[in-house]
Amino acid sequence: MVAPRELDPTSSVLAFFGSELRRHRTAAGLSQDRLGEVVNYTGSLVGQVETARRSPSRDFAERVDAALGTDGALSRLWPLVNRDSHPAWFRGYVQLEKSATGIRSFQPQVVHGLLQTEGYARALLSTLKPDDLADRLAARLERQRILDQNKPPRLWVILDEAVLRRTVGGPDVQRGQLAHLVAMAARSRVVLQVLPFSAGAHPGVDGALTLLSFTDEQDVAYCEGYGSSQLIDSAPEVEECDFRYDLVRAAALSPDASVGMIVTVMEEL
Repeated sequence: MVAPRELDPTSSVLAFFGSELRRHRTAAGLSQDRLGEVVNYTGSLVGQVETARRSPSRDFAERVDAALGTDGALSRLWPLVNRDSHPAWFRGYVQLEKSATGIRSFQPQVVHGLLQTEGYARALLSTLKPDDLADRLAARLERQRILDQNKPPRLWVILDEAVLRRTVGGPDVQRGQLAHLVAMAARSRVVLQVLPFSAGAHPGVDGALTLLSFTDEQDVAYCEGYGSSQLIDSAPEVEECDFRYDLVRAAALSPDASVGMIVTVMEEL
């Protein structure tokens, strides 16, 4: 059990969540270990969340709400906690992604976050050796829930061939990731294309580009660099990004041929 410590609930969303968890648990007359047993987590984890040393998962929040009869109080706080699990420079994009009706993206280095398997995402995040690896992984996978909504956004992703051939996390992890791409490409609201090496120089050589579309708002472009990002909402600049994306899309293989290439690379691993 983690020793109790004083925590300023106003210092962060995570600290406020922890203080609320401790308040509800204490009111219920349960120890950290006993609550852990009830919700099928360890008492140590309960203590770490209460002291803002670990971010809770959605499942944890929902189970604790059910066990303590808090009428969803912690589950309603959880989205704010999850948002803070993303790097500060990425949070603005994540909020826009949640409300987008269309997502178009060109990825020259890695699989788009919405299409990553857990093993692939863990291998990528591990290269940075973050102290909050578990939290960042959970936050990345949580983003993918938008694809399982009743009406998910239309997702159109172009991957450079290098993404398929770069073995991330070992052959088994990469093979699993490629199989996941094939499965996702079969969804009616997902389109996947591959930009082959044979395309040579192309308008996307500057890096990754994502365009977000909305029902009643103008499109937004997003460019990501080394430890930073840029959201572009100037109409002329977004139009230029849109044109560049269309040129990359025109140089890519057809969706069917793209899936064929993914399968071929998968079989070669």
